[in-house]
Amino acid sequence: MKEIDGSTLEGGGQILRNAVAFAALSRTPIKISNIRKGRRPPGLKAQHAAGVNLIGQISKGSTLVGAVKDSQTLEFFPGELQAGEYSADPGTAGATTLLLQVSLPTLLFSNSPEPEISILRLKGGTNAIQAPQIDYTERIFLPFIKKHFDIDVKLDISCRGYYPKGGGQIQVTVSTRSTPLPSFTLLERGAVTAVRGRAYVAGLPPRLAKDCRDAARALLVKKGVEPSIIEIEYLRESPSDAFGAGSGILLWAETEHGCILGGSAIGKKGSDAADLGREAAEELISNLAHGGVVDEYLQDQWIIFGALAKGKSRLRCGPLTLHTRTAMWLAEQLTDARFKEIPDEDGSTVIIECDGIGYTAPQRVDTMESDEA
Repeated sequence: MKEIDGSTLEGGGQILRNAVAFAALSRTPIKISNIRKGRRPPGLKAQHAAGVNLIGQISKGSTLVGAVKDSQTLEFFPGELQAGEYSADPGTAGATTLLLQVSLPTLLFSNSPEPEISILRLKGGTNAIQAPQIDYTERIFLPFIKKHFDIDVKLDISCRGYYPKGGGQIQVTVSTRSTPLPSFTLLERGAVTAVRGRAYVAGLPPRLAKDCRDAARALLVKKGVEPSIIEIEYLRESPSDAFGAGSGILLWAETEHGCILGGSAIGKKGSDAADLGREAAEELISNLAHGGVVDEYLQDQWIIFGALAKGKSRLRCGPLTLHTRTAMWLAEQLTDARFKEIPDEDGSTVIIECDGIGYTAPQRVDTMESDEA
């Protein structure tokens, strides 16, 4: 059994998600202790428990010990990954995007002799705090892994759910693959060609979405973005498309070399709409300032796929976040992937170099044929 200290480095839910995914792929038993030790309260929240139990569904014949809310230790004895239809619901506003994070690598590599389709139905928060918004996943994360890892994922948003009630629903369709993910090199961003966005409210006056949009646009122009390339929509979600009340904004910048970088903000009770717009604009401006080809959130989300890919991948980032360093450390603990940091001379950016393992799913053995042999 491989043992991982969940309090290492960033010490949050990312260690749990990536560790369980790697264990399921390699069919290696794992024990994770001190889960979210530095958080208040520590241990599994409902969303983490739902994600781990989702992997238990996908990994047929597996055993989970401690996969319950508040648990600070988890033992996972993986079974065989199988394509199929799966669902998860934390019963809270826990992020559907984080449920997708933990399950996507395993659904890509189910043990099947032929390509199959898996369908994932997830409930919870689609636009939740402390997690990527579903718009970020749709507009930035999924296009990135499609372009660079040839991962084709179909996302349907049935109903949006907001903090603190949740109640959102999404459906994700994933095709299994029998070949390794490709490696890639992305070092140059190029000039920004467009800044787009989506400011929204649900169950609140439409003018708040407009105020959010206008404040974001004004700050972007003040910071030097050409007004003619800014296109930010604002809208009020219809009651049939959203559960409860909420607000927020996602901005994304597109560049001449196909890079997409984001900035976002989520409304809470009493939030000022204009402040939300300015917060998202400041985040986007910060992500553009360092010259990297990805924003601070995509910087760590690609690591697990780079570790699984075949060959050497190279990606230019801004200053490395603790989440990224944690993801690289964990990948090296649980696989033979190796990472190297190559800082630029001026220290503004860092090239992450990853030697991936070229993972392929072990083929399922037909029991009857095996017995006859």
